[in-house]
Amino acid sequence: MIILSKLQTRRQKIKIPFLDLGAAYRELKAEIDVAVLRVMNSGWFILGPEVDAFEEEWAKYCDAKHAVGLANGLDALILGLRALDVGPGDEVIVPSNTYIATWLAVSAVGATPVPVEPDSNTYNIDTTRIAAAITSKTKVILPVHLYGQPADMDPILNLARQHGIWVVEDAAQAHGAYYKKKRIGGHGDIVCWSFYPGKNLGALGDGGAITTNRADLADKIKVLSNYGSRTKYVNEVQGVNSRLDPIQAAVLRVKLKYLDEWTERRRKIADIYTKALKGTDLILPYVPDWADPVWHLYVVRSNDRNALQRHIEASGIGTLIHYPIPPHMQEAYAGLRMNNDYFPLASQIADEILSLPIGPQMEVQQTSHVCNVICDSG
Repeated sequence: MIILSKLQTRRQKIKIPFLDLGAAYRELKAEIDVAVLRVMNSGWFILGPEVDAFEEEWAKYCDAKHAVGLANGLDALILGLRALDVGPGDEVIVPSNTYIATWLAVSAVGATPVPVEPDSNTYNIDTTRIAAAITSKTKVILPVHLYGQPADMDPILNLARQHGIWVVEDAAQAHGAYYKKKRIGGHGDIVCWSFYPGKNLGALGDGGAITTNRADLADKIKVLSNYGSRTKYVNEVQGVNSRLDPIQAAVLRVKLKYLDEWTERRRKIADIYTKALKGTDLILPYVPDWADPVWHLYVVRSNDRNALQRHIEASGIGTLIHYPIPPHMQEAYAGLRMNNDYFPLASQIADEILSLPIGPQMEVQQTSHVCNVICDSG
């Protein structure tokens, strides 16, 4: 591992973006350009063989029987819930510590999000708190595999079986992650994916999908996503327009071939961070023995997060906060009349977390420079 000296660090102001999406495209430019032109020349711009091929390849990668391509990750969550007939009067258990899309999907179908606090080590939903949140109205448990780290699925699945409720997974950040040696993609009833450009498997625009082992649910979601129709101009239900674009499907097919290699690069970066920052005052990511994360994000915690972020960014290094305001404190959910006291752990995490740069095109020297800058802050 190359660690720049503090003297070198002071002399140089190395610009390091939080994530370089352009570099990801340039690495695969030749293959991506060929794939895009293939679609353009085919004249098939809605659904068709490119989308069918990606769905088959994605299902196989996720060790799932079925995949349905969709327009984006939020639609995947919404249509997943609709396929399970979740609606007004129903409750869906969600993490208090998550991106707001998880909650928005529940609200979009008219159900009520019931937040549960996170595990203080993994930041994923605390499975020991879920049982207390289950009521006669609970229809779904919706865990999130936050930051690319799988949630503890066995206790969730056991609770769901005991109470006769569904499990819908938000895997928007967990492409390729393993839980107890099995890839995320088929543990719950429906697994929802986002291919937003910044994801580990990212399109050149919006994209999403669901995976499932149930043919009936896959079929229902496919129909819902196509205006409620399986035959043109014949509409069985009130659906929506949420179809994965063939150009994005072609791009994703190219990138999927490199996903495991790019994940290994992320793991090496995470390993450098963990070893170099071990002696600092930062709280570093915790990985349970049963988890094999894909390091969508490398998130640290600091009691003086804002000062640390200013110091790092003053050195030309990009950072982000995932997420600065928990859902229950967003104006969008002001109607719930909740304050920080309702979910103190989610609020504390939001005040302390900082995401360091990470991505498959990030170089070892850049990672080492970030470490030196952080170590130089104290």
